[in-house]
Amino acid sequence: MAKSGRRVRIFSALEVANICGVVNQTAINWIRNGHLKAFTTPGGQYRIYAKDLAAFLDKRGMSASGEVLQVIIENANWDTFLIAAEQSENDNLKNQLGNLLTNYTVIQAYDWFEIGMKFSGEKPGFVLLDADLPGGDVSKFIHTVREDPSFGKPFIFLLTSGNTAGVNGVSSASSASEGSASIQSDFIFTKPLDLNKLEVTMKILERQIDVAASA
Repeated sequence: MAKSGRRVRIFSALEVANICGVVNQTAINWIRNGHLKAFTTPGGQYRIYAKDLAAFLDKRGMSASGEVLQVIIENANWDTFLIAAEQSENDNLKNQLGNLLTNYTVIQAYDWFEIGMKFSGEKPGFVLLDADLPGGDVSKFIHTVREDPSFGKPFIFLLTSGNTAGVNGVSSASSASEGSASIQSDFIFTKPLDLNKLEVTMKILERQIDVAASA
């Protein structure tokens, strides 16, 4: 996938109205009533950041048109791959993925505090999360990311100690706590990470992103 970076998209009230299939005044009323977050230009016009429009649409379960998909896509950095694991395993994985994902910036987070910081600052499009990382609730974290579109709807790969066939045809989690997270994750991989499976998975997702971006 060619590097494209993350762009900040801003919409007018009229554009929001067109996306949602309503008249301009309805969009303005949403803003004035506090339902849709917006800011005002010096000329008095409302403007809405993509992440705030995505949050509004997501909260109301509105259908994802091509324009809405574009909103979400532009809000994530699809050139960034985050590894979230303890340092020794993390460093090993970075060396492996650095050679595999040559078109990506591979970043690391060693604990839950760093994970939160990297998600807020970098908005990675892909995340490899070690289910055994101590000090946090993996299932709760994934649920939070899923519910908050401001994170850009990243793809989450759960790395587990499980060894039986299961979710997504890759593997299943090995404990009840991992099981809850596995249902919410996009793909599950078992330790040691199968780089061939990851490479195939990434190619599939790249095609999906490219199709959605051109919709």
